[in-house]
Amino acid sequence: MKYKSNANVIYSCKYHIVWCPKYRRKVIVGAVEARLKELVHQICSELCVEIIAMELMPDHVHLILDVDPQFGVHKVVKTIKGRTSFVLRSEFRNLTTKLPTLWTNSYFVSTVGGAPLEAIKQYVENQKTSQRK
Repeated sequence: MKYKSNANVIYSCKYHIVWCPKYRRKVIVGAVEARLKELVHQICSELCVEIIAMELMPDHVHLILDVDPQFGVHKVVKTIKGRTSFVLRSEFRNLTTKLPTLWTNSYFVSTVGGAPLEAIKQYVENQKTSQRK
């Protein structure tokens, strides 16, 4: 197992996170999908959060992140959802016509501790494949 550290803590805190656009609209497609991936990578880099896996579906986002426990998973999700909503809605006007906000207020989060990380990573990466069947 690989551990990270900051000034005070040695940690391995991996989370599976899922959230949806408002009304579960299928808006994460094409240029929006590509730009969202760029933004998530940029934000996670700025926050020193490691992206272990990411898969974007038309109506939801799956991430597996390694998060510093002193920063907290809630702050990471809030920052990603807030900044991506602001940028995407300013760059893609169609996201403002049908949706009062881009993301729902809620999200799913689970620690990745009970199952092997590779199994969960494979599940996230296979989301698109399983949706096509």
